[in-house]
Amino acid sequence: MPKGSRRVLTGGRVERVLRVLHDDLWTWRADPLPPSVWLRWFPHGVVCLAALGVLLGDAAQLNDNGGVDPGFAFLIALAQAGAMVFALWRPVAAWWLSTAAMLVGALAVRAEMVVGGDRFTWPWTAAGLIAHLFVLLLLALRVRTRVSAEALALTALTTYLVQGVVGGLDYQPTGQLAVILFAVVVLLGTALRGRREARTELAQQTSLTAEERARRTLLEERSRIARELHDVVAHHMSVISIQAQVAPHLVENPPDELKENLAGIRQNALEALTELRRVLGVLRSEHPEAPDASGTAGAAGIAGTSDTSGTAPHAPQPTLDRLDALVENTRAAGLTVTTGTSGARRPLPPGVELSAYRIVQEALSNVLRHAPGATARVHLTHLPIGLRVEVSNTRPSRTPPPSQGAGHGLLGMRERVAMLDGSLTAQPLPDGGYQVAAFLPADATDATDATDATDGDRSTHPITEDDTP
Repeated sequence: MPKGSRRVLTGGRVERVLRVLHDDLWTWRADPLPPSVWLRWFPHGVVCLAALGVLLGDAAQLNDNGGVDPGFAFLIALAQAGAMVFALWRPVAAWWLSTAAMLVGALAVRAEMVVGGDRFTWPWTAAGLIAHLFVLLLLALRVRTRVSAEALALTALTTYLVQGVVGGLDYQPTGQLAVILFAVVVLLGTALRGRREARTELAQQTSLTAEERARRTLLEERSRIARELHDVVAHHMSVISIQAQVAPHLVENPPDELKENLAGIRQNALEALTELRRVLGVLRSEHPEAPDASGTAGAAGIAGTSDTSGTAPHAPQPTLDRLDALVENTRAAGLTVTTGTSGARRPLPPGVELSAYRIVQEALSNVLRHAPGATARVHLTHLPIGLRVEVSNTRPSRTPPPSQGAGHGLLGMRERVAMLDGSLTAQPLPDGGYQVAAFLPADATDATDATDATDGDRSTHPITEDDTP
């Protein structure tokens, strides 16, 4: 390789090294030493007490044995003691201060050296050596190993230049001992820092393991619920759909009314299967907001029927636009329902429309089950601040059959309203009827995902399980 190219490469390497040193050591970055877990501020008190000893001892040593002016000696000692305290918060800057104080003190003592006088410990005084040990220890405890190694190397280089290159007249050398002690302290601080980081990482891993275990437990429970739905509910709904499809062929000249009722039963079964596919997809998905093809495919396979409605398992949730179809479906089941609206309709958040639809659906289902012979009324009031939903029914004309409901219907309605920061009342009327009224604020946070999850969580309880009005 030509000499010119070698010089270019060498210069590039030196530039990179200087840039790294500048980034690591030429900084005013704060890196405070945290309080001890058990002893709180005890380490800080020890450092401050040691700094006071360094201040008094170094000032006396520089003045009495080094011949430095008392005021100047006090300033040098104050810089070294201050570096110890400063290292509790800014260790890199404190290292610079301690190193500069050593250089100034060493040069001041060298100017006063005379042959035949008292041999002075030089270039590191005893107190200055202790101060720099504290600084390097606090530095190694707080910064990366590379920064500690760089500070140690520059300290050793500075010591060599002062003692080996500049030199003095008659002194007791302390450079070799100082470098050895500095290396031991840096190794000790690095080891303690590594141990502390390992314990912190272990605690984090333990926490993550516990969270992962809890998440896995939740997923297993959701998978178990999905299997139960898949094996029991989907099977029965499939049988209902198939029987409703086959039943007209078992009767000679079936009346049109029977055909319509059986077609309605089949359509309801298919819609229930579609909803069940969506719920299974949510339960079997690790992230409920993401599609899960496996869950929906499984439900479709159990169903044994095609989705003639063309609704995908993850189709958008029903909104108020489908309310008329819901009412017609309820009328086909034998319930007389009247509807009404007031106020100017305006766009509503998807969560509000979904919750309103589900509340009407649940309330009408309760009327069918618990108030035979009654008539129902659905009224929507569009307000500037939200939507009011009212579903009421008259007094039943005959005693309802015993219900095995567990109260999940009203609980589900209250949960939906609570997620939207709304209000809900469900109470009997003076004439013997019953009314469910809910207010859903339009400026509520869109709770589409939350209501979807509520559907999935309550999918084990069919709509027919509700409170008796």
